[in-house]
Amino acid sequence: MSTRGTNFLDRWISEKVPETAGADIISVADLTRQLFADAKAAGIESVEIEEDIGSVYEAILDAIVHHDAGMVD
Repeated sequence: MSTRGTNFLDRWISEKVPETAGADIISVADLTRQLFADAKAAGIESVEIEEDIGSVYEAILDAIVHHDAGMVD
């Protein structure tokens, strides 16, 4: 993952994923779509975010499940 992609993902999750977000498929899918839309608006391509992390969906789900929106593996 590019440094720019990593920084965007970490910052976005910490700012946009509330601790009360549901871990259901619809909530996570909506957050994933929102992340990609925000990244595109910021001039960041999805490949920059997904290169090393693989699934952004899983990263968001992990942040919700672990209630630690600022930390992504």
